[in-house]
Amino acid sequence: MKIQYRLHCFFGSLSSIMSKIMNQIKQLQARRSTTRTLDRKRVSDKPIMEPGVTCWRVAKAGRAAFLIDAASYFESLVSTIRQARSHVYIASWDIDSRTRLLRRNGSEGRTDNLGKFLKATVQKNPRLEIYILSWDFAVIYVLEREWLPIFGRSWKAHRRIHFRKDSEHPLGACQHQKFVVVDDAVAFCGGIDLTRNRWDTPEHRRFDSRRIDPDGKAYAPFHDVQMAVDGNAASLLGDLFRNRWLRASGQRLAASENRGAIPWPRAVEPDFSDVPVGVARTLPPYKDQEEVREVEALYQAAAASARKYIYIESQYLTSAAVVNALAESLKKPSGPEIVLVLPKESSGWLEQSTMDSLRMRMLEHLKTMDHSGRMRTFYPVSDGQDIYVHSKVLVIDDRLVRIGSSNLSNRSMAFDSECDLVIEATNETVSEGIARFRNRLLAEHLGSNPESVSKRILETGSLIRTIEELSGSSRTLELLDCAQKPWLDGVSLVQDPGLLDPERPVELDRMLDHFTQDGRSKYKLLKPALFFTLLLGLSAAWRWTPLSEWISIGSLTSWAESIKGTPFMPLAVIGVYIAGGVFMLPVTLLVTTTAIVFNPLLSFIYALGGCLASALFCYGIGAKLGKETVGKFAGSRLHRLNRWLSDPGIVSIAIARNVPVVPFSILNLLAGAWQIRLKDYLLGTAIGMAPGILVITVFTDRLIAAVKKPQLGNIAVIAGIAVGLAIMMWWFKKRLFTSGGNRMEKAIGKPEG
Repeated sequence: MKIQYRLHCFFGSLSSIMSKIMNQIKQLQARRSTTRTLDRKRVSDKPIMEPGVTCWRVAKAGRAAFLIDAASYFESLVSTIRQARSHVYIASWDIDSRTRLLRRNGSEGRTDNLGKFLKATVQKNPRLEIYILSWDFAVIYVLEREWLPIFGRSWKAHRRIHFRKDSEHPLGACQHQKFVVVDDAVAFCGGIDLTRNRWDTPEHRRFDSRRIDPDGKAYAPFHDVQMAVDGNAASLLGDLFRNRWLRASGQRLAASENRGAIPWPRAVEPDFSDVPVGVARTLPPYKDQEEVREVEALYQAAAASARKYIYIESQYLTSAAVVNALAESLKKPSGPEIVLVLPKESSGWLEQSTMDSLRMRMLEHLKTMDHSGRMRTFYPVSDGQDIYVHSKVLVIDDRLVRIGSSNLSNRSMAFDSECDLVIEATNETVSEGIARFRNRLLAEHLGSNPESVSKRILETGSLIRTIEELSGSSRTLELLDCAQKPWLDGVSLVQDPGLLDPERPVELDRMLDHFTQDGRSKYKLLKPALFFTLLLGLSAAWRWTPLSEWISIGSLTSWAESIKGTPFMPLAVIGVYIAGGVFMLPVTLLVTTTAIVFNPLLSFIYALGGCLASALFCYGIGAKLGKETVGKFAGSRLHRLNRWLSDPGIVSIAIARNVPVVPFSILNLLAGAWQIRLKDYLLGTAIGMAPGILVITVFTDRLIAAVKKPQLGNIAVIAGIAVGLAIMMWWFKKRLFTSGGNRMEKAIGKPEG
């Protein structure tokens, strides 16, 4: 009996072991079968990466690696920069020279901070040049930024460290690209800036004494992702930086050849070898820079191609284009699951009241489209502490991965500058690498390991079920309540949500683009085109005959004083404005004279009325002459103004009145010749000119008062207006001229393939 019992136990154990082995074999076969099926589908699928459409260029990387969280990125960056031979390029949205790069494994003593590290590196290598481009940030960020870079002082510690603030973008936009290039041989790109409050480890401990800002203050757990590439893929980012440097400074940087050992970070094992990498950009229309919306096209094409899974990590979710693409995916009867990992709430009350309000509406819209329950939105938690998600990640099935600077916001699709890296699977090895990366992210968020995540996905065939089954520990993903409203709903306070998350430059910027010219031109101001022989003669007479002496502020003032108080005075003033318009008198001369003669209220009324009368009279002349006659004499810039006014409105006219590119009288003639609607034209002229007339009137009145009786109040008003005018003229000069006058194709050649 004992022998039989032992035999029974032996064969039972053997049977159990064999059963487990067979199950593992079946799972492996199923996995390979699934991969082969996906590979066969990819062969017939149209590639998502298409140069010129969904990406700028595609180039091969000998190695590519994912760097999850800033601790890994900073350590890798230090390793690579220490090996640099010729140059380091840093492009950032924000940069802080006090940022500590190495904080774990007892390494914090070796590198104090970013600024000192870069200085020490160039001192060791006499051939090394470091170039830093940082966004010339808006005033609302001033309290969050390092003060010294505002003046550039913290980066002037060495003559081979070149720091430049980059403001070559439309009003309200920003330079949001975040990448570093070393010797054109290795590059890093993603969502991480070299600045404060970014460093963290994948553990995201609730309390971590190393997670402090340069002022010694602790900050919350922070999740982000960067990507490292080498070879020709890194060279692409070098080209991108050189073009930006040219536009920002007018200085052309020479590309260097990759010679010697590639400075790959020594502790980083690549996730891919010999893999094609695409670079996708967003560039707004600005000066001679054409609009680029590759990032938006990539998101749309990627979402449309998804079969099983769409995995997204993003700081925001406000992009109408991306949300519409996800909604289309949810409409499919057997479409993919969609998993969104977002922060529970944005940082700061302003973003919470704006971006979170927009996000709430986007999620509600997606929820109404999710009839099959295929979408979930989560936020990560560690020991009850929310983890702030700053990463910008997209993974489609095991087919495509995209990491970069672009958020799922309207700004990132068309308004701000962005740069993303893309890898699309062309074989089983790359597919497995993409899946491993997604599983690593999920494992980090769920306090698990990539193997367990991979096993659950294989067993369930579902990302959502995998997350639900592995949730519940101290590290987990919690469902985000999309119905929870922020304490201040900014969207309800404005009529146009586009004001909170704009997707295009404002009208003023779009108009100024038509008048941009090469900054190397000997002309420092745009000269108005003279398109009538008569007007040309009158201008010559003004310059070389006594006409300018007869019609000066002094003579006009004397004449105005002589008719002051007479019944026909208002008609006389308006008549002078009409005559001045016909004879191309500077309108500022007339307004200033009016301000000298009359009290401020009457001066404002007469000046505005006179300008409108002059505009109407010259409009009639232009209408009588017609478009064909005026067009024969119009200069190229006036034809560009015509393109701007081809879809005219009150706002367009108001903006045109404030741009120092076309004289008052010429614009009036053009408007009449091009048959702009008279009501819009007069209203636009009134709205556009009223502020300037008011400024001249107040300035002149206070100047006269200060001469008669020098008081601090009068002098302060004069000084304030003078400073304001100087700043405005400086901005217009800066905005209307390019630095170097070259587009990207001129700077680095046209794309190949």
